[in-house]
Amino acid sequence: MVWLLTVLVFTTVMAGCSNSGNQGSGETEGSDGAGKTVKLTGLITKHPLTKPLAEMEWLQQVEEAAGVDIEWQEITADWDQKKGTMLASGDIPDIFIGPNVVTDADLAQFQGLFLDLSELLEQAPNVQAMFEAKPETKTIATQPDGKIYGLPKYQRYWPSTGTRQFINHEWLANLGLEMPTTWDELYEVLVAFKNEDANGNGNPGDEIPMDWPGGIGGYFNPAVLLGSMGITLTDGSGQGYFVEDGVVKNYLTDERYKTMVSFLHKLYKAGLVNKEVFTHDYTKFQSTARGEGDVAKVGFTWGWVASDRFGEQLAPQYTSMSPLKVTDDYTGALSWSYDYNSLNYGVNHLVVSARSKNKEAVMRFINELYKPEVGMQVLFGSLGTNIKDNGDGTYAVLPPADPKMDPGTWKWTSTMADNGAFYISDNLELTLGKDMQEVLGQSEALAEALQIDVEQDVLPSMFMKYSTADNNTMSLNTTNVMNLAETKFAKWVTEGGVEAEWDAYVKESERAGLAKNIEIMQKYYDAYKAGN
Repeated sequence: MVWLLTVLVFTTVMAGCSNSGNQGSGETEGSDGAGKTVKLTGLITKHPLTKPLAEMEWLQQVEEAAGVDIEWQEITADWDQKKGTMLASGDIPDIFIGPNVVTDADLAQFQGLFLDLSELLEQAPNVQAMFEAKPETKTIATQPDGKIYGLPKYQRYWPSTGTRQFINHEWLANLGLEMPTTWDELYEVLVAFKNEDANGNGNPGDEIPMDWPGGIGGYFNPAVLLGSMGITLTDGSGQGYFVEDGVVKNYLTDERYKTMVSFLHKLYKAGLVNKEVFTHDYTKFQSTARGEGDVAKVGFTWGWVASDRFGEQLAPQYTSMSPLKVTDDYTGALSWSYDYNSLNYGVNHLVVSARSKNKEAVMRFINELYKPEVGMQVLFGSLGTNIKDNGDGTYAVLPPADPKMDPGTWKWTSTMADNGAFYISDNLELTLGKDMQEVLGQSEALAEALQIDVEQDVLPSMFMKYSTADNNTMSLNTTNVMNLAETKFAKWVTEGGVEAEWDAYVKESERAGLAKNIEIMQKYYDAYKAGN
C-alpha cells in the first residue's frame, strides 16, 4: 500500500509538472479566462528599427482586453535559419506573427504542429467580418483541404508598386545633364556623377553613382530594369517568376535577364556601382543614401519614397523617374513591378500552435487584434502618439514626434507596421500621413507603365494554394535554384562572364528544378484562372 501510494503521488506530481511545462503552449493563471490573466507565449519577426513590443501601448491594451499576458520572443534577423531548428524540435510558442512567418511549405512539412483555425473562427467575429468584406482574404488563408492555419492581413492603403526609381536632379543640374530615358543615357549620366564632383563638395571621389540593397529581385533591386524590355514583375518577383500572356515563366533563365546582367556588369566595371553592393546590409544601404547633412552621396537608386530612402533633409534633391527604355530604338511596351497584392495583403501573418493549452485565450487575442481600429494602430502606431482620434469616428496619422525623423522610419520604429497581423476595413476613415501622400505622388511617373493587363500578365501567387507534395517539391527546387542564381548574379555583375556561361547556367537551373517548378505553377495558375 505504501509503495502504491508513493507511485500515485509521484505520478500526480509529474502530471502537474507536465501540465505547467511550456513546450510553446504557455503557462496560465486560470486557463478558463474567468477573471484571471492567461499567460501565453508569442514570437514575432520584426523590423530591426522596431522598438520592444512591451513599449507599444496599443498591444498592451489588446492583451488586457483579451485577458492575456504574452511573453514575446522578438526576432529581427536570420529567422529562416532559426526557424528550421525550432519547428523540428516541436517546442514552439502559442502564436507566431510576421509576414509568412510560417510558410505554406512549412505547414506541409510539419503537419500536426499548427492549429486549424477553421472551426474556431466563430470565436473571432472580427476575422469573420474581414472574410465577408474581403473574400480574397479567406482565399489566401484557406488550404486546398479547406483548413485554415494562417491568417492574412489587409491594409488597404498601399499603391500598385512597392518600388520607385530615383535620381538626384540637383546633380543633373549641377553638371548640365538631361534626365536619362534609356540605359545608354543612364550610363553616361552615372559616369558624369562619378567623375565630375556632382554633389559640389569639392571631392570628386565621394559620390556613389548607383546603389541597391544587394540581391536580384524583390523591392528596390535592379530586376525592375526588366520592365525596360516588357517583363511585368509581380510582388517584387524575388524568385524570378512572372506571367506573360497567361504563360508562367521565370526571368532567371530569360534572355532579357542576361541583357540586364550584362548592363549591370558594364556599370560595375566602370566603377559606377557601390563596391559594397553585395556585402552591405539594408541598414547600411539606407544610411549611405542619406548622405552627410545636406551633401548627398548616391545619384541613382530605388526605394519606397524619397523621404524614407534619403531622409527628410535630402529628399527634395531627388525625382521619381519613369522606366527607362532598354535602347533608343526599343518600340515595345514598358512595364514595372505590380505589387498591389503583396503590399495590401499578406500570407500567414498569424499562425497558432496546435499544442497550445489555451486556445480560447488565443482566439480572444486574435479577435481583439483584428478590430479595424486596432489594425490602424498595428500599422501606424498607438492612438495619441501616432494617430489622432478626431472624436467624430475619424482618425488622422500624426507626424513624427521627432521632427528630424521621416514618417516611414517613425512608423517602423513605433509599431509592428507592415509585419503585423491586422485588418483595416475599407470604411475606416483615416487621413494618411505625409509619407503615404508622397508615395502616391511619386508613383505618378510609373502610372503608364502600370497600365498592366492584370488578367494576363500578373502572377496571383498568394492566391494559388499547392498540395503538400507540390509544396515540398517546389520548396526544395527553389532552394537549389536560388542558391545557383544568387551566386551567379553576384559573380556576373562583379566579374563578368554571363555571355560565356549562360547556356550551361540555364541547363543547370533546369536540372536544379526550375523547369519542374514552372510546370507545377502553370498547372495551379490555370486552375486558379478557371475558377475565377
